Amino acid sequence: MIAMVTGATSGIGRSCALRFARGGYDIIATGRNSTNLEEVAHEIESLGRKVLTLRYDVRSREECIKAVESIPQQWRDIDVLVNNAGLALGLEPEYEGSYDDWETMVDTNIKGMLYMIRLLVPGMRERGRGHVINIGSVAGDAAYSGGGVYCATKAAVKTISDALRIELVDTPVRVTNVKPGLVETNFSRVRFHGDNDRADNVYKGIEPLTGEDVADVAFYAASAPAHVQIAEVLVLATNQGSGSVVFRNNQLEKK
Repeated sequence: MIAMVTGATSGIGRSCALRFARGGYDIIATGRNSTNLEEVAHEIESLGRKVLTLRYDVRSREECIKAVESIPQQWRDIDVLVNNAGLALGLEPEYEGSYDDWETMVDTNIKGMLYMIRLLVPGMRERGRGHVINIGSVAGDAAYSGGGVYCATKAAVKTISDALRIELVDTPVRVTNVKPGLVETNFSRVRFHGDNDRADNVYKGIEPLTGEDVADVAFYAASAPAHVQIAEVLVLATNQGSGSVVFRNNQLEKK
């Protein structure tokens, strides 16, 4: 079995690559950082699984096509695609937002996911098996101040996942949207452009999810019997009630 994980160099993607490797999959790990790709590849190999690394940026249609076309024949029967590559940038109101941040989020979270679906799902249909797991977010359920564009991209993950599931209803190919809440990875450091103090405040007073927690959910969905399609999973920290309601230090706060 082969699982392809985009954005496998850190956070949820790295955890998914390792979780699927522990579950018996050989892994195609993709990302932009060569050093981090080498590190995750060594970890996968230490688990006794084979790994193929592809360095490219999902924002570029040309790079996506070139990367997929470069996959050796023995790696092409991909059973699971984990569309994980994604990010949030900034927390300014829309009328003060960064054009560059908006374009990066839209190009990564929406277009990058679509490119991978377009390139891999036809093969899954032809083989009569496959599973697309899109990593969405609780942010796709409701907007919050400063997160309008990010929330919109994750709402798009939901609608694209739902439409793809409908389009594949006459096939054995399954589609799952995993929607995490607060996950302590490098997500907030990226969002705040390296401001570690601001990023750490996001997780104060609550025990957040880990990348491993989300990876376990993704692997569970892929491991369900063939007749079972886990369409959507919302996974939150115990003290997170919704995208904007969090219980910290014995008081209910709104982000």
